[in-house]
Amino acid sequence: MIGPPGVIADADVHTAFREWLLRAADDELVIGHRHSEWTGFGPDIESDVALSSIAQDEIGHARAMYAQIVADADRDTDHLAFSRPASEYRHGIFLERENGGWEWSIARLALYERYDTLRLRALAASNQEPVAGLARALLREERYHTLFADTWLARMSEGSPEGRTRVQAAIDAAWPDALGLFERTDADERLMAAGMLPASDHRGSWEAAVRPLLESCGLTVPSAIAREGGRRGTHTPEFDRLLAQMTEVRRSDPEARW
Repeated sequence: MIGPPGVIADADVHTAFREWLLRAADDELVIGHRHSEWTGFGPDIESDVALSSIAQDEIGHARAMYAQIVADADRDTDHLAFSRPASEYRHGIFLERENGGWEWSIARLALYERYDTLRLRALAASNQEPVAGLARALLREERYHTLFADTWLARMSEGSPEGRTRVQAAIDAAWPDALGLFERTDADERLMAAGMLPASDHRGSWEAAVRPLLESCGLTVPSAIAREGGRRGTHTPEFDRLLAQMTEVRRSDPEARW
């Protein structure tokens, strides 16, 4: 049984850490739901099952993180997952975008998994047990997600010129939103000042990890300005539609449990 996050004496730092965890949980919940929309529509049965499994993993990760957040509060995981207005969700807008073609979803998965890996490593090194231990466990599952994304990215890019063009278009379209994952708020500054997050540039580490992947597939790393807002609760109409679907059962039966 996982208990509440370790005691943080400074109230402002404690609040910042909870926001940081909420951000991570919301990321996982939203991308998990987007992946689940491919169930029954994947390009082949193996990939359909695999992405459905990844979707379940991500939603399970979200649930585990929400449990950490509410462990010392008078709310439950269902409330956090399904009873907030859109403006209280803190996921990146990259993750709420509607699925385009398969190449778009694979491009998003490949870019997000490298971001998530960096985040989980930082959390694992935070000494905030038991959350740090949870991060170490999740990292083991995320390796499979990365492998799946990389395999498909290479398969589509190396198959034909048309395939590579479509993947490049997906990467180009995804890039500004992907950069928005690194949007900072006051919470980041407080945690870095408290020594709970590394002061190093995670975006630089992410680009150093993504670049060789794209170049090995014959793809070009785009140049774009980050599209931000999600970390501060500003979302797109695409999330309004997704939230309506995600919360349909909760709204029809408030006593239902996850």
